[in-house]
Order: sequence, then C-alpha cells, then structure tokens
Amino acid sequence: MDMNQASFSFRTCTTGLQSDVTIEVGDMFFHLHKFPLISRSGLLEKLIEDSSSESGSICVLKLVNIPGGAKAFELVTKFCYGVKIELTALNVVGLRCAAEYLQMTETYGEGNLNSKTEAFLNEVFSHWTDTIKALETCEEVLPYAEELHVVSRCIESLAMKACADPSLFNWSLSGNESKQSPENAELWNGISTEMKKQPSGEDWWHADVSFLSLPLYKRLILALESRGMKPEGIAASLIHYAKRYLPLMNRQSSFDDANHNNSGMAISNPSEADQRALLEQIVELLPNKKGVTSTKFLLRLLRTAMVLHASPLCRECLEKRVGAQLDQASLVDLLIPNMGYSETLYDIDCIQRILDHFLSIEQATSLAPSPCIVEEGQLMNGSDSLTPMTMVATIMDGYLAEVAPDVNFKLPNFESLAAAIPDYARPLDDGLYHAIDVYLKAHPWITDSEREQLCRLMNCQKLSLEASTHAAQNERLPLRVIVQVLFFEQLRLRTSVSGWFFVSENLDNSQNLGGNLGLLKNDVSHQMNPAKDHVMVVEDIKQRVLDLEMECSNMKEELQKLVKSKSSWKIFAKKFGFRKKSHPCCPKASKSDGIKVPTSSVNGQQNCGNGEVNCDTLKIN
Repeated sequence: MDMNQASFSFRTCTTGLQSDVTIEVGDMFFHLHKFPLISRSGLLEKLIEDSSSESGSICVLKLVNIPGGAKAFELVTKFCYGVKIELTALNVVGLRCAAEYLQMTETYGEGNLNSKTEAFLNEVFSHWTDTIKALETCEEVLPYAEELHVVSRCIESLAMKACADPSLFNWSLSGNESKQSPENAELWNGISTEMKKQPSGEDWWHADVSFLSLPLYKRLILALESRGMKPEGIAASLIHYAKRYLPLMNRQSSFDDANHNNSGMAISNPSEADQRALLEQIVELLPNKKGVTSTKFLLRLLRTAMVLHASPLCRECLEKRVGAQLDQASLVDLLIPNMGYSETLYDIDCIQRILDHFLSIEQATSLAPSPCIVEEGQLMNGSDSLTPMTMVATIMDGYLAEVAPDVNFKLPNFESLAAAIPDYARPLDDGLYHAIDVYLKAHPWITDSEREQLCRLMNCQKLSLEASTHAAQNERLPLRVIVQVLFFEQLRLRTSVSGWFFVSENLDNSQNLGGNLGLLKNDVSHQMNPAKDHVMVVEDIKQRVLDLEMECSNMKEELQKLVKSKSSWKIFAKKFGFRKKSHPCCPKASKSDGIKVPTSSVNGQQNCGNGEVNCDTLKIN
C-alpha cells in the first residue's frame, strides 16, 4: 500500500473467488464481484457495463453521492450477497434512500431492498419512539428523504400521535430517557422484564421533540397547528424547546448578561448567531392568542432578544405581546437591563413602549365609560376585583419606585410614565407618592418649580391616612403640597365625625320608634333588644371621636411647627390664600346613659380635646 492510500480503508468479500470490481465510496474501497451487484442494482449494472472495456479486467467505480455514505453501502453489499441485515429505526432511512439511488427495485429481484425498507418504514411509523429516531436520521440524507416523502410522513405520524390520547396507544414515554430502575422490572417465569411506562399529561411529547433540529421542529409545530392542537400545548412545547437551546432563558435578569454581550465574546454551543435565529423562529411560532404564553416568558424572551441583538421586528413583536397582557406581569421581570447607549441602568424606553401599547389596546376595547374613583376599602377584596388598568397602575408605580434611585433617570421620563396612567386607575395614590418621594430623595438638585411640577402628578385627596401623615412631615415636598395634604386630611376627619354623629341621631330616632313598636308587638322588641344595641354603638362612637380629636390635636401642633419655621404666619397666609379664625367649641350633650359626647357642626367648626379647647380651622378664600 502506498502513502496516498494510507488513510483509506478496504472491504473485501471473501468468497474464494478473486474480486473483479472495486467500488470507492468516500474514503473506503470495496473489493467485490460483479454478478451479485448487477443482479440487485440497476445503477451498478449500468456503471459496470459502461466501464468494462475488455473481459478479465478489474472494473473500478466511484460512487460520490450515494445516500448514507460508506456505512449504508456496506449494508447494501451484504444484502446483495445474501447476508441477513438487521433493519432498525436508525438505519432504515439511509438504506431506503440508498436503495432508491441504486435502483434496487423488484425488477432486479423479488423482495429487493427497496420494498423491504419501505415495508419496515411503515412499521416504524406506528411507534412514537421509532418515528422520532427515524426523523432524526433524516438530517443525514435530507434531500433524498424529502424526495421520498420520508420526512413528511414522519412528521405527520408524530403530529397525529401528539394530538391523540396517548393512553389509547402502546407508546413508550420518551425515546431519550435513561435506563429504567430495577424497581420497574418484574419477574415472569424467572425472567426479568422491564415494565413499559405510559405517557401521562399533555406535555408527554415535549422532551422527545426537543431533540429535533430547528427546521424539523418548526415543521412539526406547523403540522400540530393544522391538526387543531390547542395553543396552550404548542406554547408549552415552544417554551421547553427555547429553554433547552437558549441558555440566557434560564438566567435571572442581571447586568452580567449585558456585560457578557458587550465584551464581544460569542456565546458557545450553540453559537450566538444560531441562538438569534432560533429565538426569532420561536417568536414567529408562538400562538397569537392572548394569555396562552405567560408574560414572564415573553419578557425573558425580550431580554434575551436584546442581548443577542435580534431583529427590530422581533423585538417589536415581543413588546406588543407583553403590552397586550401587561396586567399579568411581575415587577421583577420588567426590570430589563439597558443594552443600548442610554445612560439609565434599566431600559425605560422599552417599558414606555410596552405601556403605550397596553393603553392603546385598552382604549380600543373599552366600551364602558371610565369608572369612578374606587373606595379605599375595595383594595382589601384582593386583586381579582381589580381591573387590568388598576393592576397595571400598581405595577407601574412599583416600577417607578424601583428605577427612581437612578441619578440618570430624567424628570420628563418619570412624568411620561406616571402621567400615562389615567387618574381613575389609581384607587389610592400611595404608590405614586412613594415613587415621587424616592425620586426627590435621589435627585436633590432639582429646582422648586420642578418639585411642584412632579408633585402635581399625584392627587393629595387620594392619599391614605398613613401616607398623609408621612407627607405632612416630609421636608422634601414643596410647602404648598404639605398644606394641601393637611387641609384634605382635616376635611376628611371633619366629614367622618359629622357622618358618625348623623348615624348616632338616626340611632336615637330608631330607639324611639322601636319603643313605640314595642308597645304594639312585645315579642318582637324583646328579641331585638334595641336599648342594648344602642349602648354598644354609642360606646364605640365615643371611642372613635376621642381618637379623631387626638389626631386633630396632633395635626394642629404639626401645622404650628410648620408655621413657626417660616418668617411669619402673615406671609404664609398671604402666599397661599389662607386666613385664621378661632371659633369656640360648643359641646353638645347626648342623653344616652349619662354619656356626654362632643359633636362637630357641619359648618366647619371642629372640637379638640374634651370639648373645652378652641380649635383653629383653616379656610380657603
């Protein structure tokens, strides 16, 4: 053997006769005999006849494009010599294509390789696991397998089985599962046999098809859609496939991803280009039905698309999908690191586009007028009673509070995000107030006019008692805002006290009416016992009024401290249009078991202490 042939391998048929034909396939030489070959293959018969110039000479042939290469041709030669070969799901596709290429039809012998491989393929299609294996081997001989419709038949067989009830068929759970444990084996006549697992759940096929290449997997998904599979099943399979081949999908949002991308290092196995192509195909295949794909997965896809520099069309599609179901998002998933040239830590512009898309959908689909302001107590009923707009308002207020510490977060961007939410969507403005407070703390250099402009975003009348108490002592807020908070809180207390005394008067009337009715119907009045109920209600009202008086007194002290911190009360009153008036408190006794309850008149006078101290009341000109 010379040096030029040192890298080649040889196969020789040992029949006792000298070989008269040498066939080169790739880097392998086969020393064979003409008669077994021409009796089975039409192509080899033609090639041997054309190359035989004189009798007795050795014929040399070279097969370049034979499907399956030398491995498949070696099995073909064994078949031609009558050696029994074992057909499996892993070699039948290659042999079927090679038999077609070599023209091994029934014309050249009954039961030829062409018909045998075709019959075995039909058996393979009846088993889920074997069909998966056969489809994977189609990659090696793809053009020939496509021409013979082997790929399409494999995909149709898998789609039919995935859409059917797996419990009706004898399929194994996974074609790529590990060996079964000993406890899954049982003894029959002393022989150990493995128990075959049955598929369970609607996602039993996801792991198997995730081993397919992207082109074949895409064709399978399209076949499942055409067969009417539910969008939820298709979306779940796509999520499983994406998490398998996109490593960034399994990471939490962090700036390490951005730094890794900016360092110029390519993502290994698969490459960054392959991951980008895969991600774009996944986005294209995702069902369009709202809510089928979780918002969390969509946001992770969007973050990964930014890292991999996916096409603008792909990112825009993901932003619209997230915007359509923004009310289902969580705050941590919205914190997308900035991959562009902006100075902010998080991608504020992306969230603005998502929010704008959500608002455009809500405005287009909203048929009813904007709801009124929701009462504070309704927030205790849980998120199920909240509208999507209210849920998005809560999410965006939390988002603003998270990104507000960024010193590069510009005031116009903050105002744009906060003002995009309609006023009726916020039952309370506590979340917005918290975000504004965080922003003011992180940006102490903004001017007084900018502070007032920022505070106009919130409605002081919609702050809870806790938020109002905090705002009244917040030195970062403009003075005008503090005064408005104090005024609305005093107005709320006055209204509450007046309402409770209105209820007390109604209870007095109810007692008198109940007494008259008791003379007529003794048994009914005895069961209801209105006198006992009235005593309990009055005791409760007494305690509440005392609490309110204490709060009013504390607010008065805070207001006096605030006034003393300025040059004079006159300048304060002139600047904000307030005047100070003192009214004597007029205690009013309620004859109920000897309990004296101080009252507050509706015209604006309010009691403090035990009904003997004058209370300063603020009035607006």
